[in-house]
Amino acid sequence: MTNPIYIDQKEILKRYKSIDKHTHKGIQGHALIIGGSYGKIGAVSLSSKACLKTGCGLVTVFIPKCGYDILQIAIPEVMVITDNQEKFISNIIFNIKPQAIGIGPGLGLEIETQQAVYKLLQTNKIPLVIDADALNILSKNKEWLPLLQPKTIITPHPKELERLIGKWNSDAEKLEKTIAFSKQYNLIIVMKGAPTRIIDGDTIYENTTGNAALATAGTGDVLTGMITSLLAQSYEPISAAILGVYLHGLTADIALPETGFQSFIASDVISNIGKAFLSLENLSK
Repeated sequence: MTNPIYIDQKEILKRYKSIDKHTHKGIQGHALIIGGSYGKIGAVSLSSKACLKTGCGLVTVFIPKCGYDILQIAIPEVMVITDNQEKFISNIIFNIKPQAIGIGPGLGLEIETQQAVYKLLQTNKIPLVIDADALNILSKNKEWLPLLQPKTIITPHPKELERLIGKWNSDAEKLEKTIAFSKQYNLIIVMKGAPTRIIDGDTIYENTTGNAALATAGTGDVLTGMITSLLAQSYEPISAAILGVYLHGLTADIALPETGFQSFIASDVISNIGKAFLSLENLSK
């Protein structure tokens, strides 16, 4: 198996693009985050706020009706489209043209939701990040996997990965199976963990940022928003995944002296994205 490429400052500076000072929100990309169900609207709130804070010009969310007030009040900068259903997503229809879509945070596993995901995958040509319940829906319906566009990014935690590729007995076997899965469906796989690895066919990238503070609810939703944002800003899928994972870990490294491990929460990732970017800007000067 090939040695990993470490995602460190050197690797990041090869990929990071500074913002053009003459840019405007129309050039900075429009991202769509699809997710949420009754009791899990927070996941979409975290994801969409992280998406904005990572530099996307416009962010729209697609959620069930029960999340409408929550989103409009919690994050006034985000635009909202609602499903016909009150408590879950049943039919994904939107008349916007996003540059990237993130799907899965808080989505739930209702049968109608699964069918809505299927219909989206059948026609979608927009770069996609798939996480959380959207991954669980795919593991229940593996025959849908060939519908995914080349270089779709999936971001499973260990349990979601196991549902997709089956059990493993060692770290080496896990890596082997993940590489085979990535090649079979031409996917970029962000294997969340300590350390997080990104698999793109035979190429393995290993992240060097982050710490145990990230082991808290919602940090995965935040990562989905960050990667979707970079994808919408026209980064190549592999660069969006690498940069998103690096910045996500860096926020925890920056915040740790103030929060400690115990009191760090997913919102602290979001509030430190700016500082993470500033540290990149300083490096790239």
